[in-house]
Amino acid sequence: MEDLIFALDIGTRSVTGILLRNEHERYKLVDYYMKEYKERYMKDGQIHHVIAVSEVIQEVKNELEKRQHLSLSRVSVAAAGRTLKTMTADADMSLKHAVTSQEAVRHLELTAVHHAQELLTAQQQGTGPNHYYCVGYSVLRYKIDGEEIGSLIDQNGENASVEIIATFLPKVVVESLLAALERANLEMEALTLEPIAAIKVLIPESMRRLNVALVDIGAGTSDIAITDKGTVVAYGMVPVAGDEITEAISDQYLLDFKDAEQTKRKIVNEGKATVADILGFETTITYDTLVSDISAQIENLAEAITDEILRLNGRSPRAVMLIGGGSLTPELPKVIARKLQLPENRVAVRGLDTLQHIELNEQIPKGPDYITPIGIAISANENPVHYIQVKVNDNTFRLFELKRLTIGDCLVHAGINIKKWYGRPGMASFVKVNGKDVSIPGELGEPPKIFLNGKLASVDDVISENDEITIQRGKDGKHAQLTLGEFIGETSPVPVYFENEVYKLKPEIYVNGEKKDSDYIIRDGDEIKIIQTKTAYDFIEQIVSGQWNHTFPVYVNGEEVQLEASGTSFVVNDEKVDEDYLLKPHDRITILPDEQVIVETLLKQLNQSYYHSISVTFNGEPVTLQQENIVVERDGQSLSLQSPLSPFDELTLTEKETADFIFQDVFRYVDIDMTGKTGNFSLYRNGEETTFYSAISDGDHLEIRWE
Repeated sequence: MEDLIFALDIGTRSVTGILLRNEHERYKLVDYYMKEYKERYMKDGQIHHVIAVSEVIQEVKNELEKRQHLSLSRVSVAAAGRTLKTMTADADMSLKHAVTSQEAVRHLELTAVHHAQELLTAQQQGTGPNHYYCVGYSVLRYKIDGEEIGSLIDQNGENASVEIIATFLPKVVVESLLAALERANLEMEALTLEPIAAIKVLIPESMRRLNVALVDIGAGTSDIAITDKGTVVAYGMVPVAGDEITEAISDQYLLDFKDAEQTKRKIVNEGKATVADILGFETTITYDTLVSDISAQIENLAEAITDEILRLNGRSPRAVMLIGGGSLTPELPKVIARKLQLPENRVAVRGLDTLQHIELNEQIPKGPDYITPIGIAISANENPVHYIQVKVNDNTFRLFELKRLTIGDCLVHAGINIKKWYGRPGMASFVKVNGKDVSIPGELGEPPKIFLNGKLASVDDVISENDEITIQRGKDGKHAQLTLGEFIGETSPVPVYFENEVYKLKPEIYVNGEKKDSDYIIRDGDEIKIIQTKTAYDFIEQIVSGQWNHTFPVYVNGEEVQLEASGTSFVVNDEKVDEDYLLKPHDRITILPDEQVIVETLLKQLNQSYYHSISVTFNGEPVTLQQENIVVERDGQSLSLQSPLSPFDELTLTEKETADFIFQDVFRYVDIDMTGKTGNFSLYRNGEETTFYSAISDGDHLEIRWE
């Protein structure tokens, strides 16, 4: 019966077998059988006693075969969502050359996935990268220089990065399932994840973009899956579930565990139940009485579930769906709604009666217990997941085909960090440019070459059973090799005019002191000097300094002295400009000397002082006293410091004999306020009384005191 689907829900307390038939886009429930374990053989979604679980699986299989008169050899199963591990990681790359292909972006994404795998391995101490299957990843964001951006293709900047969230399934979970099935003479047809199976039958594809929490409340654990934007974004588990409620009923009414479980179900379905406790006394328990008596345990269960939902989702979801036997806990939906601050109609128990396109067996309970096993069967039929075997660089790997597998998935599973297979970048050259250290990068290494069955391929190519993948390291980049022209770039000469001649201004380049042209190939350690004429001052100094004599001679005591002009005037296009004026094409430049060269300029150049001076204080105020030290004459006439000079002046410098300064000299430099001053006064020099005619020296402290 090729259209018959056999699925098993291997739970914490029981194994449920489901037989479905696909009939023209509808499913018909053919049969079901559930068998509880004698002891707890499962914990947190992982089989701890393979033989014991396989015996229960064998019993369920045998019962269904007996009822339907058929032989079952292949089965679909599910891995618990709580066993999944999600990791966020990032990777970056230099943007010395822009990213121009989606292939380069995928390489960066796979590097981030590999990083996530390394983080998971470090977090789960004692495991290796091959202990987990990567069952998928999503890009959270791309960034250029730390700023989020929609795409990396053809972007400019220093650094590109990607952040991803990757999902991993422990290999031991799958291997223990395979071992238990093999002992029960069953082969795994397909595998899915429990939350995905439930979502498949409960949430239409068009509604999966909503932020919804799905809670599967079983016997020992409550499994939580969060959907958003069309996918499952988080998985979680709390070790509190239906058994805690059953135990509370058992303790409250002195019932054994099995009777307490039946009582819970009867009260939920019928509103009341009459029970006999272990002492033989009968008691009728109503729904309201039960809720009142075990309210603390209901609160505890709801709080554990809502705390985990908020931890996973960061906020209250738009709605919460409850499935599994534990979801029948009285008033649980209302308490969860209150704790999440949701309307009561946003939290609901979903049973088989809500399923569409499924024809149910009249005998099967319509509650939430069988949502997951039916979902497993449908998911296995519509989205089957198989194992495939491939070779990567001659090493054989088995991959879990939770989605369309690509070469990139194989590389991640094989522990190959694609970033390390890029060719090494060429060596950089280090040079000095106008005194500053500059690095000229070498050529980037080429990306690795990937071959699928001997043909060139990309990381996005889909693989099949027994494919052979080979990855070859990319070629190393060439060492830095640039000409001066390539390094500096295109420069156009700027034509200007000086004394009716045209000058084309362009940079002059010197390497290690020698002038070089643009074809020179730069070598490591070169010292490059680039001289670019830009301003009027540059033009004088660099272009016409040899043609323009900006000094003129004078004669001092018969000896020639070349005086430098005190300034230079720049005239461009008949307008006077500053020396930092930026030259423009076709400017006409005229240079004029500054005619105001004065005696002070001459004395400074000769390092002669015109004055003999001392500094003293008078009544606490500083005073400088001066007397001429030099006499400068031209044609017999004395000149002052500000007297202008002309080329070829004949000057006489004579040192003048100076006398000592006396106290009364200070009164030529200060004003004394005589207002209110009467009587006699005394003069003091450095605290000692003195006279008007006493000599004074540099640094003396002088005073006049009124008596």
